[in-house]
Amino acid sequence: MNRYPILGNKDTRSGFGEGLLQLGRSNPKVVALCADLKGSLKMDAFIKEHPERYIECGIAEANMIGVAAGLATAGYIPFAGSFAAFATGRVYDQIRQVVAYSNKNVKIAASHAGLTLGEDGATHQILEDVGMMRMLPNMTVLVPCDYQQTIQATMAAAAVDGPVYLRFGRPVVPIFIPQEMPFEVGKAQLLSEGKDLTLIANGHLVWSALEAAQALHEQGIEARVLNMHTVKPLDVDAILAAARDTGAILTAEEHMLNGGLGDAVARVLVTENPVPMETIGVNDAFGQSGLPMQLMDEYRLNAKAIIEAATRLHARKQS
Repeated sequence: MNRYPILGNKDTRSGFGEGLLQLGRSNPKVVALCADLKGSLKMDAFIKEHPERYIECGIAEANMIGVAAGLATAGYIPFAGSFAAFATGRVYDQIRQVVAYSNKNVKIAASHAGLTLGEDGATHQILEDVGMMRMLPNMTVLVPCDYQQTIQATMAAAAVDGPVYLRFGRPVVPIFIPQEMPFEVGKAQLLSEGKDLTLIANGHLVWSALEAAQALHEQGIEARVLNMHTVKPLDVDAILAAARDTGAILTAEEHMLNGGLGDAVARVLVTENPVPMETIGVNDAFGQSGLPMQLMDEYRLNAKAIIEAATRLHARKQS
């Protein structure tokens, strides 16, 4: 049933690095900025080929966002990179005022997002960033699911005329999205058909959703799987089609339940077509130090939790 074999294993931050490198070769307007984390964001290859198009801003993220806004005003396409906790929480005022409010063509590249940052612990494991960014007018929010899709999302971000928040992570995870699969901002990807319920996921939880769909199939429950790589603008048509066709929806994300993908999907459903719904995410809690996948298990962000929630959801639908 799962027709997406593992094609390899790699971190999504390396997908950003490769996408940035390809953009550097194809678009002379693309420039990169970083807050003393260029190695962590895999920017080294871009810097080696295009040293004149890289600005090291040091541990001064607010200044980095201001510089990026200035470069955008001058006609460049700046990618400003840092850990997600610093790229959003530390500089929200600057992003709001000089990027989103003025609709500047700045791309915020946010690595090490969510619990899978791992051992650095709660101070660095931001789980509110998607909510913060999707609340800003003019902001596009992208959460790709694997190495290959992060390359595509990085290149697509450069083509968006306006601010983009691009979220990716630290751990090595399966590569399963085929290179030939189209990536379109604002359009969910249908990864698996199903008639009984729909699993909508993004980021690291997409692979878990596919694993869960396989297990549910063996139980006689056919789950549609949607990869909602764009949280804003949201693919409302795909959500409503899923609600109409399957009658129940479960969302899964490596993010706080408040303000994330689940909230965005629920708003569509409650206003357009209410159906039974469940959500997988972090429920009003901070992270903690630990190995990435141990933390995902601890906070029940895995295939097992999706299977259990989907089974409950299917029973609710049937009652």
